[in-house]
Amino acid sequence: MQPAEKFSFERCRETADWLLARTKQRPRIAIICGSGLGPLADSLQHQESFKYTDIPNFPHSTVTGHDGHLIFGELQGKLCVCMKGRFHMYEGYPLWKVTFPIRVFKLLGIETLLVTNAAGALADSYNIGDLMVIRDHINLPGLAGHNPLLGPNEEWFGPRFPSLSDAYDREIRTLAMETARSLGYTSFIREGVYCMVGGPNFESIAEARLLHSLGADAVGMSTAAEVVVARHCALRVFGLSLITNKVTKDYDTKETVGHHGVLGVSQRRAPTLQTFLTELVGRLDSGGSSSTATSSEETDKATYQNGA
Repeated sequence: MQPAEKFSFERCRETADWLLARTKQRPRIAIICGSGLGPLADSLQHQESFKYTDIPNFPHSTVTGHDGHLIFGELQGKLCVCMKGRFHMYEGYPLWKVTFPIRVFKLLGIETLLVTNAAGALADSYNIGDLMVIRDHINLPGLAGHNPLLGPNEEWFGPRFPSLSDAYDREIRTLAMETARSLGYTSFIREGVYCMVGGPNFESIAEARLLHSLGADAVGMSTAAEVVVARHCALRVFGLSLITNKVTKDYDTKETVGHHGVLGVSQRRAPTLQTFLTELVGRLDSGGSSSTATSSEETDKATYQNGA
């Protein structure tokens, strides 16, 4: 079990205060950019960028395709903060550390989290390059006892036993599908179930068949743990997978998948995903609207309004 002090409110507040002291931007939307999807963060206007290595208590990215910068800026008139690169349990990080930025986001005043990933298709009808709006997830590490909420509960953030039956916000999912139709993306937009596995190896054929039989449409090595903590913090969540490969479920095939191939598809499809998310952010309601604090007193009230 993880030591409580490692993910305490005080440690999260130390990181949040460090960031708040260095930017006047007060975003309400956070975006996590998955493998190879960093160009979305680069599209923010009026950027202020911080290296993960400079931010107190922040983990460091160690995977190709995850740059390691926290970028504040404006997207479609909304103030946002983007993680250009995320963390994974296969890097050796405990899940409380993988999800540490989510609690920091809560203290920054974030209300809506948009989380993206690169995923492999389990559903036979999916094609490489499809976008899958995440309806629900199967948190395989969580079912096996690896949960970011293990250990003493920080009541400031949320309850001991949070519900996940409404993990992915229905209204934002509906808005996303409407946005896809308006952009002419209906031929490659999907809505399905994402399964998180620990990695770093890609799935065996037997594992792929098992996951598909459990109801998973796509599989990857991230996201579910972040969503668990986001919902524990009462953030609204929207998830989107870019389908970068078809997971092998046939013993007769000689096809294999590799990380460089995943990154290649991500980079080619990044402009489409960027257009989609940019349009979606522009359509979000006041829960994702921008605001600016003008004094430390206002900042404290807005950021820690539920009690510190």
